[in-house]
Amino acid sequence: MKKIIFAVTLLFISITAFSQSEKYMQVMQQNIALLDSAKSKDDYQKLANKFEMIASKEQNQWLPFYYAAFCNQMMCYNGLKGDDIDVVCDKADVQLAKADSLQPKNAEIMVLKARVTGARVMVSPMTRGAKFGRKSGEILQQAIAIDSLNPRAYLTAGQALFYTPKMFGGGKEKAKPILQKSADCYNKFQPTTPLHPNWGKGFCGYLLMQCEDKK
Repeated sequence: MKKIIFAVTLLFISITAFSQSEKYMQVMQQNIALLDSAKSKDDYQKLANKFEMIASKEQNQWLPFYYAAFCNQMMCYNGLKGDDIDVVCDKADVQLAKADSLQPKNAEIMVLKARVTGARVMVSPMTRGAKFGRKSGEILQQAIAIDSLNPRAYLTAGQALFYTPKMFGGGKEKAKPILQKSADCYNKFQPTTPLHPNWGKGFCGYLLMQCEDKK
C-alpha cells in the first residue's frame, strides 16, 4: 500500500511540474512575441512588468530576469531622460545580477550588461561618455570571449560606434565592419530554445543600410 501511495505521489508531482513548465513556456513565448511590436517607453514598461511578475514566480529561471532587464534598458532608448535613466538602469542591473547568479558566464547576459552600462551615457554624454563607454566595451569583450559568434555582442559594439561622433573615434566607417560581422553571425545563429534571446537582426540590417548612406 505504501508503495502505491508513493508511486501516486510521484506521478502527481511529475504531472504538476509538467503543467507548470508548459504554462511557463506559453506565457514566456506570448510576452517575447510582444517585444516585436513594442515601440514606446510605455510598451516596454508594460512588458517589463509582465516579465518581472513571471520572474517573481519562477525564481530559478534566468530568462524572465533577463527579459525584464532587456525591457528596462529599451525604455532608456525610447523616451526616458535624465535621472530616470539611472533609476531604470539600476533596476536592470539588479535583474541581470539575479540572471547571472542562475546562469554564470553567459554571453547574452554580458551583452545586456554592456547595453545597460552604455545607456547610462545618455544621462550626460559629455561627462559620462568616456567612463561608461569604456566600461561597456570591456564588458562586451568579456561576452565575446565567452561566445565569439554572438551576433548581439557585435551589434552592440557597432551601434555604439555608429552613434559616436567621428571626432570621438566613432562614425559609420568605423561601425560598418563590426555591424557586418554581426550580420554574418546572425545568418548562422540559432537560439538554444524558442525562449532564448534572438533579437536584433532587423536593427543590425537597418544600421548597415545607414552606413551605406554617405550623407
